[in-house]
Amino acid sequence: MEFHHHHRNNNNNNSSSPQCSSNSNSSSSSVTTTTATNNNPNRITNTNDPMHSWWESVSKARSRIHSLSSILPTHTSTLSPLADSERPALSLLSSPTAYSALSSSLSGSHSDPLCHWLYDTFLSSDPHLRLVVLSFIPLLSGLYLSRLHSSDPPSLAGFEAVLLALYASETKSRAGKPLLVTIPDLSIPSIYHSPLRKSSSQNPNPSVGVISPPLEPHLAVKSTKRASIVGVALHSYFSQISHMPSWSKLEFSRFAAGWAGQDCPCRREFDQIENLNNTLALSNGNGNGYSNGDGESEVEIEEVAENMRNLEIHHDPECEESPKGIAKGDRIPLPWEILQPTLRILGHCLMGPLISQEVKDAASFAVRCLYARASHDLVPQAILATRSLIQLDNRTRDAITSASAVASNVNTPTKAKKPEILLVSK
Repeated sequence: MEFHHHHRNNNNNNSSSPQCSSNSNSSSSSVTTTTATNNNPNRITNTNDPMHSWWESVSKARSRIHSLSSILPTHTSTLSPLADSERPALSLLSSPTAYSALSSSLSGSHSDPLCHWLYDTFLSSDPHLRLVVLSFIPLLSGLYLSRLHSSDPPSLAGFEAVLLALYASETKSRAGKPLLVTIPDLSIPSIYHSPLRKSSSQNPNPSVGVISPPLEPHLAVKSTKRASIVGVALHSYFSQISHMPSWSKLEFSRFAAGWAGQDCPCRREFDQIENLNNTLALSNGNGNGYSNGDGESEVEIEEVAENMRNLEIHHDPECEESPKGIAKGDRIPLPWEILQPTLRILGHCLMGPLISQEVKDAASFAVRCLYARASHDLVPQAILATRSLIQLDNRTRDAITSASAVASNVNTPTKAKKPEILLVSK
């Protein structure tokens, strides 16, 4: 559902009568225009003027901020200084106060003025204003999916209009083509290892993976296409994730943990297995481990029994250990159309550059919740992806711990040795 409908009136009957006179009038007007242009050689065209385009972008951003302040009159003192800055759109994007003010007032209904504002702002041609709308995708998709699967779902036409605008923009930019990724062939030597050697057995048809199939236009959010529409919005968010503020990524990580449902202790299974392996390795290194076959089989039986017990869903009394608050949202169905972009976003939050520790901790918690969910749902590709992210997270944290330990040992002051005194007999 769209908020605005544009109508065009084509008056073909009125324009078809005197063709000759219209042609003569148009030719005479073009001559007049050319003469006027030639008489003013100092005339500056605004189409290629960077100063004009900058001022037009600033004017659009200020207009959108003033419109937002009229919707939120209690936050005018916070939003007005953003409009007076040199780059108002980026100032709005990097303002946590403006983000919280808008997020606390979203209802998602058709009459919600904030959904109207997000819709109109995204339809503007300014790329910075579009980034502002994309920063609200975690909140918008989280509220939409959580409220949609509640016992009494309210009207969410406002959320669906914004999602359809994002979907239509992505459909237009892809031009009917899928998102592909080329999988490297390990049988072909790398150019970094043998750059001068040309392999004669190069595969003319490399392996290609489909990240997202070609998109079909949709005018409404149907139940059968809802997951793909929300997934495309998350893909759009991921494509600009390097420009997104940290609180937006933190919001998404908390919603992802809520979607998975964190009331099962098996989300810590992978960490417990690694701790067990480390303990066994240390004990074997000290000579205290099992050295016979019976001991090894006993350990294997205990591990299998523990894994079988973890297949049962239990309530975890420590489920509120998520970083800085409980996970948001409710447990919802997670088809691959939603789970795949979710894991890509969480992968960036775990491994991306210049990511705050708070975002990394929230993403780490969300990935473990999704691993527990995938283990119970028996989704092989989700289990493989979440286990890989958990393993990468553990290795990164171990590397940081080791580096800090080495640095502390290097910086530890040591007592200066006394100079040696050599006694020489005369």
